[in-house]
Amino acid sequence: MFNEKNSQEIRKDIKKIAPLLTFKFQRLENSEHWVTIASPEYTSICPFSDWPDFGTVEISYVPDKVCLELKSFKIYINAFRDVKIFHETVTEVILKDFLEAVKPKKAKIVVDMNVRGNVKTICRKFYKCKQND
Repeated sequence: MFNEKNSQEIRKDIKKIAPLLTFKFQRLENSEHWVTIASPEYTSICPFSDWPDFGTVEISYVPDKVCLELKSFKIYINAFRDVKIFHETVTEVILKDFLEAVKPKKAKIVVDMNVRGNVKTICRKFYKCKQND
């Protein structure tokens, strides 16, 4: 049996201790401005094996009114350290929380997990953009 909490419970717990903060985006011209942030030291716990998972979380987005504040992102990502969660659920949870906080024009997330047991997982999700954006 897998030991993963419901994704809504995970989001509620993470947001309590590590809310994502934003700051005003100061646009000087009306061109498409992409921002990419990455956390190469993401960790969580595999709900099947109870072993740690390691990987990189990268979010690219086109801001509308606000940008993501980086220290809050670091604290948010670190809050997953003891969470039992599958890679696919991580991707869903992080993008959902990001979209709620930042409300970007476009966004994409890549969760690139390290190889474990000769298996590598890369999850990608796109919001209002194409894979080649």
